[in-house]
Amino acid sequence: MAIKENKITTASFVFRFAKFLARPGSIGNLRRLLSARASDPISIVSYFESHAAERGDNIALRYEDQSISWSALNVRVNRLAHYFRSRGVGYGDAVAINIENRPEVLINVLACMKLGAIAGMVNTSQVNEALAHSLNLIKPKLVIVGSENLANMDTVSDVLEANFQGKLLYVADGDHADPPAGYDDLAPLLVDMPSDNLVPDQPISLATPIYYIFTSGTTGLPKASITTQMKIYRSSMQFGINVMQLTEKDTYYCALPFYHSNALLIGLGSCLMSGATLAIRRKFSASQFFDDCRKFNATAFLYIGELLRYLLALPETADDRNHNVEKILGNGLRPDIWLEFKERFGIDRVHEFYGASEGNTGFVNMFNFDKTVGWAPGGGKNWSVVDFDVDADAPVRGDDTFMSKMKIGETGLLVMKIDDQQPFDGYTDKQESEKKILRDVFEKGDQWFNSGDLVVLQPCGHIQFGDRIGDTFRWQGENVATTEVEGAVMKWPQVQDAVVYGVQVPGRDGRCGMMLTNLKPGETLDKEGLAAHLRETLPPYAVPRFLRIGLKVDVTGTFKFQKSVLKREGYDASLEDEVYVMPANAEAWTRVDEGTKKSIDDGDIRL
Repeated sequence: MAIKENKITTASFVFRFAKFLARPGSIGNLRRLLSARASDPISIVSYFESHAAERGDNIALRYEDQSISWSALNVRVNRLAHYFRSRGVGYGDAVAINIENRPEVLINVLACMKLGAIAGMVNTSQVNEALAHSLNLIKPKLVIVGSENLANMDTVSDVLEANFQGKLLYVADGDHADPPAGYDDLAPLLVDMPSDNLVPDQPISLATPIYYIFTSGTTGLPKASITTQMKIYRSSMQFGINVMQLTEKDTYYCALPFYHSNALLIGLGSCLMSGATLAIRRKFSASQFFDDCRKFNATAFLYIGELLRYLLALPETADDRNHNVEKILGNGLRPDIWLEFKERFGIDRVHEFYGASEGNTGFVNMFNFDKTVGWAPGGGKNWSVVDFDVDADAPVRGDDTFMSKMKIGETGLLVMKIDDQQPFDGYTDKQESEKKILRDVFEKGDQWFNSGDLVVLQPCGHIQFGDRIGDTFRWQGENVATTEVEGAVMKWPQVQDAVVYGVQVPGRDGRCGMMLTNLKPGETLDKEGLAAHLRETLPPYAVPRFLRIGLKVDVTGTFKFQKSVLKREGYDASLEDEVYVMPANAEAWTRVDEGTKKSIDDGDIRL
């Protein structure tokens, strides 16, 4: 029997909100969350050190066959922090960390935190120009490199020689090996370092920067967003305590990379605040995911993007519900597989959330409704959804020059108020920060953060994710939401992955829909059947006119599709992948060759 969808109604919202408020400690936690100010003298380190002092034998971190207690973790962090201080690292200084998911990456992060220094979380897949740009952008005093990433660093050897001589520290992975030329081996340097807690050079407040988290670089070079103590405090309090209700009895499993804010803020931060055990994996593996959950006795896990769909794509087994996971939290779960995932794996609590590394407000599905990214207090006051013109790529302003708010059920641009309670920390690049600020939105002098996302306004202060502004495109006078089309394509049984985007066609207004798919092993695409399915499921203007069948769909380390590359490549007949076109009034796609492409470009083939 299929599970029943939990829909948002006023009555159900009031009931669940009242139930939340009746939970011991919830009102106090919510009050602390809403009253927090940037000037408050609060540091997440205090939670970490209290766990080490009060429950030191409890397990803080699990990785492969390692179990590290809170007290042992604190000793290792303190030794590293003292060493960093001996190298001149202090409050506000940056330390670049380029280590994959293993305990050492978190030990380095926490050592920076102790000093009030800023951990620059290098994307461990970056090479060449992107890596050089990231390092130069944050100007680190030290660069910590895991041996597994030395090859990546070799691609920027000229930059290292010019700017980072004497600043490179090597962290062995597994069996110890000597560092290469130019690197100092970190392990022996820590042996004689003190292990006591230390005090930062300057008092830490919620305004203190704590991380540089780089954008994924799906378009252009990465930007470094600034994460403050305020953001990790709020994320941990709201997501870890209020929503997930984590305690020291929980084990939180994370297979997401720690250069990403989900793992760093919500995974690590929630465990620091609650005392829960953090179990980590080097890299995500769908086939090993629930094996890990069983091995670590996980009661909760983090997800992002397509991770849950990868799990659903595995063959069903008798062990699908053989685990202790009760609750999961993340973002990017598509509505079309939401209930299917809950049913198959027996997980009732799915806490989807919405947020961005640089954003100043977050939404979370704290009341466990289905198919929503959740609720945030202060709708209309702290955040709003405004009318947006996709063609003009700008919010709509009325005759009075102000923006207009959308009604329930309508789609618009999500904006977030910027003030003392909701500061916008921005990027290291002030010009890039300025681009994200909208001014004079509802009244003269106000400032709002431009999320860059189109969302559907739902009842009771909830929203549903719609699409990225750059992904939504205009065709035949209509807005096409790529997530809606992708959801329809993903229901076709032969398809493994699907990416939908708009491509420019000479002489046509807007962008024409195109999709890249790859197929499940052993499958051959029934193109006529898929075309019929999409015509039945989607409005005519949303049915993609171009089809590209690829061997794989490239994604970033955080499962984001690299649509900018696909848009540039378009429907070129010389691509290695097969490319097809479905003219207007046709019932299926036909192969694009050079002659066909010319006919499309010349307008001889109607779309």
